[in-house]
Amino acid sequence: MTAAIDLAQQAAAQGEVPVGAVVVRDGQIIGRGFNQPIGGHDPCGHAEILALRDAAQRVGNYRLPGCDLYVTLEPCMMCAGAMLHARIRRVVFGAPDPKTGVAGSVLDLFGEPRLNHHTRVEGGLLGARCGALLSDFFAHRRAQAKARAS
Repeated sequence: MTAAIDLAQQAAAQGEVPVGAVVVRDGQIIGRGFNQPIGGHDPCGHAEILALRDAAQRVGNYRLPGCDLYVTLEPCMMCAGAMLHARIRRVVFGAPDPKTGVAGSVLDLFGEPRLNHHTRVEGGLLGARCGALLSDFFAHRRAQAKARAS
């Protein structure tokens, strides 16, 4: 998770919402990503999607069985769907997302019994640290907006 946090900090440095993700197989990071939808003009430029793409390119397959994905924020529906399609074994997230999280906050897409693949979910790993990255980022953004309005 610390590698994902480092990537989240890179996102924040670029003005993106600080979310980072890594894909791990056999204890080795094989994919990395951080949020880039704004700079990349890409609605799919979420950290998880970019980490999955990176890992898939490295292994030469869009399926990533036996892999775990660590992400600093609870996945959204788009990212959860991509993880399920990639056959990710387990997703571990830091901070919950009460507005768009689908690993239990708003929905539990990973627990949907009608889907053909089931990914294990663990939440709260370094959750306070991951949550603080987001809180600090948005507090800074609000302060900047207030200063511009003055």
